[in-house]
Amino acid sequence: MTLSRKGFLMLSAAGALGLATPRLARAADPVKVGALFPLSGGAAVQGQHVCEAIEVAAAMVNDAGGVLGRMVQVVRRDDESTPAVGVSRASELVAEGVSVVIEGWNSPVTLALQTVLARAGVLDITAISKADQILSGGGNPLAIRLNSSNAQDGRVIAEHLKASGAKRIAFLTQNDAYGNGAQASIEGELKNIGHDYTKVGEERFPFAQADFRVALTNIRSANADAIIAINANEGSGLPALLRQARQMRLRGELVTAVGTVAPSVIQVAGEAANGIVGADIYFPKVEPFVSNPVNQDFVRRAEEKIQYTPDKFMALGATALQVWALAANELKTLEREKIATRIRGGRFAGTVMGEVNFGTDGQLSTRHQLFTVREGRIEVRT
Repeated sequence: MTLSRKGFLMLSAAGALGLATPRLARAADPVKVGALFPLSGGAAVQGQHVCEAIEVAAAMVNDAGGVLGRMVQVVRRDDESTPAVGVSRASELVAEGVSVVIEGWNSPVTLALQTVLARAGVLDITAISKADQILSGGGNPLAIRLNSSNAQDGRVIAEHLKASGAKRIAFLTQNDAYGNGAQASIEGELKNIGHDYTKVGEERFPFAQADFRVALTNIRSANADAIIAINANEGSGLPALLRQARQMRLRGELVTAVGTVAPSVIQVAGEAANGIVGADIYFPKVEPFVSNPVNQDFVRRAEEKIQYTPDKFMALGATALQVWALAANELKTLEREKIATRIRGGRFAGTVMGEVNFGTDGQLSTRHQLFTVREGRIEVRT
């Protein structure tokens, strides 16, 4: 049996449509974004908040037309604050076909998974982790980070210590790449600005620790003017440290590392948080953020979604997604190297954090503001 010319043309057209249909379906598929943060353990609440903020930012991007005309879909994974787990979850996200991974609560986890994503050709944006090696190491030659680095943070704390006249200084330091780097930066900046001080105490602890009574007893006997608490375990470790320090009635001002005191920390610590000093780079209802219409929209959506006013961690996660989306739409590509090159040294308007600028090393430029906790609220110093 032979086909007529008309029948052959009809089959050819059907075949062409059959081949075209998968391509059209792929073009309509969502662009997947990985969100890799601790969703269990001591930092679970904060990690979940960051993922929710990234989802809010994705909704804002989708309402504006998406990325390359496609909707953005956020795929969550739990790194459990453990480097080996982070590597495994990063590999899962690669297999999911994500175009970018927004990650990074614990510096050791970020440092462990950088190479995995770089080798897979997946764009890796660090939202929170602070260790200086994240940008200066060889794990990700196109590294991008939004949170301020230990080097940036050290100076604002050092300047506060000098201004307050603290001469006898003690450290309570998380014993990992983040904590040790943060302490080294503060001490280095104290030296750079010529502040004459004596280190009268130093206690180090693992990330998961929640009992600081022995360390605090040793610090109390040092009779310090200022105690620097460097603890990134905002879910359980830092609130426990604040409560135990208050119970022991430590002499001297308690100064927390930059960016570690979220409203959730104050909520858990209760009255023990009153009087502590810290610094940060984002406050949702303080200028220049409160008058930013993009931030206003973000805060409104976040409060409706989770009944929680966004903190700095959430703002960084949301801004990371917005910057990636802006770069991808401008370049009309999802290619990792092109987008990373556009972000490094680039400027972007219309984000939660306003107009943002990145150094050529991939570090977001930030402005720090000191604050004191009073009556359970963060009061920014003017």
